[in-house]
Amino acid sequence: MPEIDFLSVLHKSTKRDYLARVNEFPKAEAAKVAKKFDAEYWDGDRKFGYGGFKYDGRYRQVAEAMARHYGLKPGDSILDVGCGKAFLLYEFTQVVPGVKVQGIDISQYGIENAKPEVRPFLQVGNATELPFPDHSFDLVISITTFHNLYCYELDKAVREVERVGKKNKYIVVESYRNEEEKANLLYWQLTCEMFCTPREWEWWYERCGYTGDYSFIYFE
Repeated sequence: MPEIDFLSVLHKSTKRDYLARVNEFPKAEAAKVAKKFDAEYWDGDRKFGYGGFKYDGRYRQVAEAMARHYGLKPGDSILDVGCGKAFLLYEFTQVVPGVKVQGIDISQYGIENAKPEVRPFLQVGNATELPFPDHSFDLVISITTFHNLYCYELDKAVREVERVGKKNKYIVVESYRNEEEKANLLYWQLTCEMFCTPREWEWWYERCGYTGDYSFIYFE
């Protein structure tokens, strides 16, 4: 299970005021709104989530790096578990013309407002029960999704990724390495249920028989 970072280049490009985030609006109320994963979460005020999640091409560099690393070629199949508006899946279709993509997300709003070019290949569903046969995909990815699950759901979801993937899988979750990063994560997050150190996440992956790659997002 190698740790490979494709995402920090995007994560670190955003400046965050952690204290303002936790003080500007009652955090518990903001979390209640965010956890509906509806319009307010994606395209409402920043205090409820993304503050407007619009396509801007930023995921192209991630798709390029992952395509190179995993040797993706036309005809290969990719599944994104927790695809949201599927901007990354769209970029895969541009970086590797002829690649086949599928996406699943719990958010009806996210799917309905996904990139139009890939929307026909998306569906609403739960990561704990993927509606695909065993070993269906050449690459299975889940980007900043699994920390939103409770531990009993996480166990099922990781096992599902392992089940539907062939060889290549990649999971990214939020984590912390020290008390400062833990506080920042608590201040910033709205939807997390799993608060784990990297070693704890690795323990979960080992427990679930996960054989893919992984990396972490830290709030430094």
